[in-house]
Amino acid sequence: MLSAEEWAIVRLSLLVGGSAMVAMLPVAFALAWVLARGRFPGKVLLDGIVHLPLVVPPVVTGWALLLAFGPNGPLGMWLENWFGVSVLFRWTGAAIAAAVMALPLTVRAIRLSLEGVDRRLEQAARTLGAGRWRTFRTITLPLCLPGVLAGAVLGFARSIGEFGATITFVSNVPGETATLPLAIYSALQRPGGETIVWRLAGVSVALSLIALVASEMLARRMGRGLHVL
Repeated sequence: MLSAEEWAIVRLSLLVGGSAMVAMLPVAFALAWVLARGRFPGKVLLDGIVHLPLVVPPVVTGWALLLAFGPNGPLGMWLENWFGVSVLFRWTGAAIAAAVMALPLTVRAIRLSLEGVDRRLEQAARTLGAGRWRTFRTITLPLCLPGVLAGAVLGFARSIGEFGATITFVSNVPGETATLPLAIYSALQRPGGETIVWRLAGVSVALSLIALVASEMLARRMGRGLHVL
């Protein structure tokens, strides 16, 4: 059984992962739409920038976030001057780091789902008098929705497993930024912490496995739907 402190760590991880997914999903969909449907100079560069967190060391991403959201950073100064808030050493900062690291996977899943939509169906709807918004709402979105949900679930799984960017950006503050990976790291540094590591690692593996299975099921559903069409 998990202790009260360990349950608090699990709840914090779910809060950070869920918040990261909710905040990131609209941005991921917009980027996926541009990459799937857009035709413009610099598209390859934009694609590279979006997927950059997948290939650079997470510490570099965390350092970049620290520069942007720090007291002297452009976003940090804006948040402080206009809203009087700071995301440093807070769970909101951990959610930002998790969202940035999960963004490439979510964008890729959504982009593939958009590219799998038969454009002829959209064109047929337009010729029958449907506007752009109605075509999107009644044709495009229902067809790509399983892929969008799969990307969201995959992004959530990546968020709750985020470590490197988080510890660099917002440090390891118990009860505030110490999510499952950071709590496991801290337990490994303490004598006799193996029992805690086993329990927290088990929870982490279980949550990730559930998310991956759900993502795979949604992806297969999308594949069957497109095959029928």
